[in-house]
Amino acid sequence: MIHKVGIIGFGGMARYHYNTLKKYGRAEVKGIFDLDPAVMEYAKEHNIGTYASKEALLGDPEIDLVLIATTNEAHKPLAIEALAAGKNVICEKPVTLNSAELIEIMDAAKKYGKVFTIDQNRRTNKDFVLMKRKVEEGLLGDVYVIESRVEGSRGMPKGWRTLKDLGGGMMLDWGVHLIDQLMYMYSDKKVVNVFCKMYKIQYPEVDDNFRMTFEFEGGPTAHIEVSTNNYITHPRWYVLGKDGTLQIGDWDCEGEIVRCIDKEDQWQEEIFYTKAGPTKTMAPRSEKSTETIAISEPMDVVDDLTVVYDQFIDAVEGKAELTIKPEQALRVMQVMEAAFESDAKAEAIHTNI
Repeated sequence: MIHKVGIIGFGGMARYHYNTLKKYGRAEVKGIFDLDPAVMEYAKEHNIGTYASKEALLGDPEIDLVLIATTNEAHKPLAIEALAAGKNVICEKPVTLNSAELIEIMDAAKKYGKVFTIDQNRRTNKDFVLMKRKVEEGLLGDVYVIESRVEGSRGMPKGWRTLKDLGGGMMLDWGVHLIDQLMYMYSDKKVVNVFCKMYKIQYPEVDDNFRMTFEFEGGPTAHIEVSTNNYITHPRWYVLGKDGTLQIGDWDCEGEIVRCIDKEDQWQEEIFYTKAGPTKTMAPRSEKSTETIAISEPMDVVDDLTVVYDQFIDAVEGKAELTIKPEQALRVMQVMEAAFESDAKAEAIHTNI
């Protein structure tokens, strides 16, 4: 069976979905609806089916899957309307503006007996998978800090991302991905502490930069930074373990692990002299006491939207449970809410998420 997809909202992300579905064997787009007449005209010029209204799209009995890819504030009402129309729904991230809205969608999915999932597609990003694998292989020993960053220098794109009422800002745009990755990695551990500082460098309504730290109970401390005003970038991943350190430069996955192989080689008796003065604590290790392991792109990882659609359609067809569950998105949303609260109060927020 080839599933028929209707798309509500046909901006940049929706077109990414559309181009994926054109080459995907299990589903195809029947048509789209967008409030912008120029977008509708674009679709017609490119021979993409259109509907005169969202009601017409949701009323088409052939459509059984609906993608919600509008601005963020419209996700909740549209998702509930689509579920009530008997459609299975996949929603772009952030799924909603707050956890209360997401709970309403989850209740609607249960009420109408339909599948609801979220496009948290960065769980298959190769840089994340590479980091996760190396940590789980135990090469670093017990990991106590994971730093995750995405950084640019061109500011935020103009438009809805700069407006609070439409769900703009970097926490909802990028923070949702970086938090989801680490909460997926440590899904068995609760988040017990959240501290966040947000910056409004270019736009007065929303965060265009933020720094956030949260703590897993019985696990590592996570540090996340998103910047749109950074002219010298940090590594994409920087991980500290008891026995070693991992660094991955960017999405290209080039990186290294430096690990201790001689724990007895701790100290030199003599003082080490630097241009800033003498030190013993910060003296470098001898070369023979460490090894450097180059790491690179994991070629076996499939990183595209077909992975998201496979888990969605498998659940729709009753073949498997969702792997991107609304309950997981709810935890991520609750952590983001704690981040906003932390920024507003300028203090750490104790949580049990």
